[in-house]
Amino acid sequence: MSHPFGPDDVATRLADYLDASPSPFHAVESSAALLEASGFTRVVETDPTPTEPGRYLTIRGGSLIAWSTEADQGPATPFRVVGAHTDSPNLRIKPRPDLVRAGWQQLAVEIYGGPLLNTWLDRDLGLSGRVAVRGAGGVEGRLLLIDEPLLRVSQLAPHLDRTVHTEGLKLNPQQHLVPHWGQGETAGDFVGFVADHLGVSPGDVLGWDLMTHDLTPARRIGRDRDLLASARLDNLATSFAATIALATSAEEGQAGTSATVPVIALFDHEEVGSTTERGAQSTFLPSVLERIVLSRGGSREDYLRALAGTVIASGDMAHATNPNYADRHEAGHHVQMNGGPVLKINAQARYATDGLGAAAFRLACEQAGVPVQSFVTRTDLPCGSTVGPMTSALTGATTVDFGAPTLSMHSTREACGVADQTMYAGALAAFLFPA
Repeated sequence: MSHPFGPDDVATRLADYLDASPSPFHAVESSAALLEASGFTRVVETDPTPTEPGRYLTIRGGSLIAWSTEADQGPATPFRVVGAHTDSPNLRIKPRPDLVRAGWQQLAVEIYGGPLLNTWLDRDLGLSGRVAVRGAGGVEGRLLLIDEPLLRVSQLAPHLDRTVHTEGLKLNPQQHLVPHWGQGETAGDFVGFVADHLGVSPGDVLGWDLMTHDLTPARRIGRDRDLLASARLDNLATSFAATIALATSAEEGQAGTSATVPVIALFDHEEVGSTTERGAQSTFLPSVLERIVLSRGGSREDYLRALAGTVIASGDMAHATNPNYADRHEAGHHVQMNGGPVLKINAQARYATDGLGAAAFRLACEQAGVPVQSFVTRTDLPCGSTVGPMTSALTGATTVDFGAPTLSMHSTREACGVADQTMYAGALAAFLFPA
């Protein structure tokens, strides 16, 4: 069985998704829009979980969970879950950001996650995220998107840093990563600026989760235009693939005949450890899964039975072999761009993949007609991690970690393969709806 996704179409749609999703809050709205166009209904967490078979989604901040119960298989039916994350490393605005130094108006920022700091220099930066404002019925979360060249972090010229070419660039995040956005001897009014853009009074701005984003749009690159360069590929490429895999398969009627309950879970805060109310270490996923079981007339026993048969695929971008640093990769496990999805394996359980999980993912790729690659870190280098071990520990479900090949991970400008994205979506559709 081959997958239904075309490379050019997926690349174009992914580029649009990336450009529209500069923050986790915008990313979940982008996914929600795609799902709602395919018949999914938004459910507010404080409302009862619908008991009627159907397609549903719920949002908690920058996280989203979507599922289908159209097949109405019974309350103890196992789940097939695809996990991903919506956040990326960036610069986040501090609570009292207004600064003045050397005649420049600046904004104080805090490093979020583990970005390649040098890639934030000399770029046109916009502002995006969520603002808490005073409303008639209490506090209201409002999305803010300023997709204009508002901020810049200017690098020191080599004439004033004579060792930069011999000793390398050295950045102090507190001192050297502070963006400027105006000139003057008095501080700029950041709260007033935000309030003006939202159409509220400054006194009604009560808090924010705001961040900078690179304004360069996603573009196809390379001699054959077989690569896609963009911000936030880690990990919005997976969030997009999971979203269209579920949406497209549901539109084609697969959800109505599925032997499992398909679920996608897009988590915020993976880049900072996931220990938040909406991160992968929270109760968000287990509580939604249990509510699905209870809404179908099941019991706690049915929920535990469902988890015992559940398989989770945790998707996060994988390291393609960098030709200029090939020695930093495990010699027997080079990962090729446009070579297909990548199983991620680590003996220290930094990835959750075991033999059974790997087998489930390999079968999904076989069903979709796409190749599979494997990634392991060099034994003398530490290994990164992702949401897989967390969701595995919280649910007790068989879990596999996987990704799509990427270069320049954690840069403001990453790269992936165009063909990989259609294979990625096809593999996830097959995983959600196994034959």
